[in-house]
Amino acid sequence: MKSLFLPLSLLASLAVSVSAAEELKIDTTLPVECDRKTKKGDTIHVHYRGTLQSNGEKFDASYDRGSPFSFSLGGGQVIKGWDEGLLDMCIGEKRTLTVPPSYGYGQRAIGPIPAGSTLIFETELMGIQGVPNPESIVSKKAEETGGKVAEKVASVASEAAEAVKTIVADTDDTQEHNEL
Repeated sequence: MKSLFLPLSLLASLAVSVSAAEELKIDTTLPVECDRKTKKGDTIHVHYRGTLQSNGEKFDASYDRGSPFSFSLGGGQVIKGWDEGLLDMCIGEKRTLTVPPSYGYGQRAIGPIPAGSTLIFETELMGIQGVPNPESIVSKKAEETGGKVAEKVASVASEAAEAVKTIVADTDDTQEHNEL
């Protein structure tokens, strides 16, 4: 029974690591405040730069053409990674999407994109059809994006300083230790 358990547990851990690698990763690189975010069915206008994760080679970019790419979000007109990764986005917001093959082109080679490729897209939402562009783009403040990092670092540093004081106090007694 033990000999069967090890291969099964190894297989299970391998399956978990493969499924984790197959998830769409969305990094918001420029968070923006807005009243209206993208939703399924919107026709959106997006600038992008696409590169291969394997070697960083650019395979396409709307920036090079000087015109954003337009499509209906959530309608299957683009890869699944875009249909899901560009939802709930504000005009002017920038995101980097890490698109595994299951959210991209799968095991098919498409032009300069080899089969089974993980793709990196730097995206910028330029507009939503029927929604007026804001007069100015307002970036979210660090604390609104979950970035109370400075406070957290200060708190941890303070706790560490207290721990050091305790250690020093415990080892800095005036008695001599002549046991050795």
